[in-house]
Amino acid sequence: MTRKKNIPKSKLSQITDAYWIYAERKTGQYPEATDRSGKWLIFVPLQNIDAVWERIKTATEEGRLGDSAKVATARPNPNATDSTKKVICVYTYDWQDKEDVMRIRKELRAIGIVWKIPYKSDEDTDAGKYRIAGHTRISKYYE
Repeated sequence: MTRKKNIPKSKLSQITDAYWIYAERKTGQYPEATDRSGKWLIFVPLQNIDAVWERIKTATEEGRLGDSAKVATARPNPNATDSTKKVICVYTYDWQDKEDVMRIRKELRAIGIVWKIPYKSDEDTDAGKYRIAGHTRISKYYE
């Protein structure tokens, strides 16, 4: 899976020419993604998305999370289930490494993501498993 490089800082509510903005680790090492990679899905109300993204972007770049993260922009996405929220994905290299997955969840709590969030494998995403398409029980974790 290829993830794009970071786009210059801008209000997410103003970006419509791309679905996603990306952040990548700049500090420290992190394992290469396996075929069991996945991500924490953080659904954030539109009015809070810029502030929450800045915290996650900084934590990703500083090496406190996984290798990368991405945030949905203002561009309408057919997979979105709620037009009043946008999603931020925080990637991990292997969903079966529960210690690492939960370490990242703990760090997300430390930066203010204290509500329950789902964790989804990239394999399920690639297979087109989305709630909007009628799939249920997709999450590997819900913490």
